[in-house]
Amino acid sequence: MVIPVHDVNPVRRTPYVTYALIAANVLVFLYTPGLAGSAARDSGLSQLCHLQAFLDHYAAVPQELIHHQMPRLVPTGQTGAGPHGVGCVVAPPDYDKSPPLSVFTAMFLHGGWLHLLGNMLFLLIFGNNIEDRLGHVRFTLFYVACGYAAAYGFALLNDESGDPLIGASGAIAGVLGAYLVLYPRARVWVLVPFLVFLPLRLPAWLVLGFWFVLQAVYSSGSGVSTAGTVAYAAHVVGFLTGMLLAWPLRPGTPPPPEPRRLLWGRRARHSW
Repeated sequence: MVIPVHDVNPVRRTPYVTYALIAANVLVFLYTPGLAGSAARDSGLSQLCHLQAFLDHYAAVPQELIHHQMPRLVPTGQTGAGPHGVGCVVAPPDYDKSPPLSVFTAMFLHGGWLHLLGNMLFLLIFGNNIEDRLGHVRFTLFYVACGYAAAYGFALLNDESGDPLIGASGAIAGVLGAYLVLYPRARVWVLVPFLVFLPLRLPAWLVLGFWFVLQAVYSSGSGVSTAGTVAYAAHVVGFLTGMLLAWPLRPGTPPPPEPRRLLWGRRARHSW
């Protein structure tokens, strides 16, 4: 797997929405109860119970999205002793949950630092150009639409699942799909793990195409021991949605400048 670190594709306007999305995701993560980065500073079983209660309330759940099957008992965030030992206390929910709204809130939830930082890295590198092309308002609508398509697409394929679906990956996959359509020839600096991290400058179509193929393979269950912890199918749906939404804009999108350096055996014409 390659790790993108920078793209050679300047923007004309400040990507305020991209920056705001990154800030919102980080802030929500820091104040998510039960996580290591939470300001609550819980630990152990109490931390786990708080996290489960929070996710049951705000995460998207396929069963709820497709069948509107709301659970009769949910974790309360408290610990207690039961017939099987100490565990999380469950009780009827004391809140009304809207499954469609939970898709939106789930787009700002992450399960750990690696999950958060990986998503924000991709959003920072590729989101600014898509926002520059669409404009602030249309980019916001595009981002949310891709997130909803990814969540409902995954739920349709896993309609009996009661596991919470969290993360901005589906929406960001849509950004990657749009970038592939609009800027396939843009150059992307990546780190390739080969004994050491080897820096390479590759075309976006190769970087993002390889990423998509991996997600498609993993979503089928091939190449991974368990696909249950990562919603690869949501990535695939989000990516394809982004491609479809961006396709009408392709003819009017100017190509990115090429850096004035040797690349793939030829000399580019433009500077950074």
